[in-house]
Amino acid sequence: MSPTEQSAIWPELRWADWRDTAITLQLWTQIVGKIRLSLAPWLNHGWQVPLYVSARGLTTSPIPVGHELLEIEFDFIVHRLICRTSQGQERELVLEPRSVADFHDRLLGLLADLGIAVHIHGVPNEVPDPIPFARDESNKSYDADAAHRFWRALVQVDRVFKLFRSGFLGKASPVHFFWGSFDLAVTRFSGRAAPPHPGGVPGLPDPVTREAYSHEVSSAGFWPGGDAFPEPAFYSYAYPEPAGFRDHPVPAAARFDTGMGEYILPYQAVQAAASPDALLLDFLEQTYGAAADAAHWDRAALECPLGTPGRVRETS
Repeated sequence: MSPTEQSAIWPELRWADWRDTAITLQLWTQIVGKIRLSLAPWLNHGWQVPLYVSARGLTTSPIPVGHELLEIEFDFIVHRLICRTSQGQERELVLEPRSVADFHDRLLGLLADLGIAVHIHGVPNEVPDPIPFARDESNKSYDADAAHRFWRALVQVDRVFKLFRSGFLGKASPVHFFWGSFDLAVTRFSGRAAPPHPGGVPGLPDPVTREAYSHEVSSAGFWPGGDAFPEPAFYSYAYPEPAGFRDHPVPAAARFDTGMGEYILPYQAVQAAASPDALLLDFLEQTYGAAADAAHWDRAALECPLGTPGRVRETS
């Protein structure tokens, strides 16, 4: 595969090039995510709140509303936010430069027009110096090409993460997009309870954090960057972090970041690799192995070969 063909599959993604759009888009996804949070029954580890990569962008998946369903999707092909119901109703909002306040008011107005009354916590989570959505006139950027590249990167990451997830028989999360931290993640569980999380995660209520980390995990994800860490990267961490976790061999392009407390693999290293899928899978497997070995997980009982399309998994 030529570099040009590869960049079409794994697009260029530089934080500095789309910073303002990324900040605005994160806040827009928080509004949509909080709508799902306000309507869906709580699931273990907050799994009722994320968004999911779709064939056109990011979607809530169906949300129960009385006896019907609501789905909200960011379409990064035609750049529309589309609200659909199981009664056949549809409303849309153009994705273009508009303030967070305008997006917030218009979206709640669209839902009201559909007969859906929603009340959300009106302050962003997990962002520095949060401004209430209804008053945020400062964040209003939308570069359609940048948003499309971000989604195309998510398509590739989602695909590889789902393949990685197929190699685990134990409890594992879906591959899902957390709008608070603006990352795509997948988590494996040892099956053992974890000590109570101390909390203190900025912008996240302690009860939510403790419920999310109620059990021992190895978690990996993809983050497009931020002002504090201005590069897109893959990450992997363990909670609780076992002794020896940081000393495990990992691919040469990866490193353990002591400030963040997790393994990091730059997106650019994957994007430029001769085989991006192979490098990313190696990172996921090696860092999961670091957690599982250091914490003495029952790997023989929890793991299996990666899934193959159309082939039933063999059982012993």
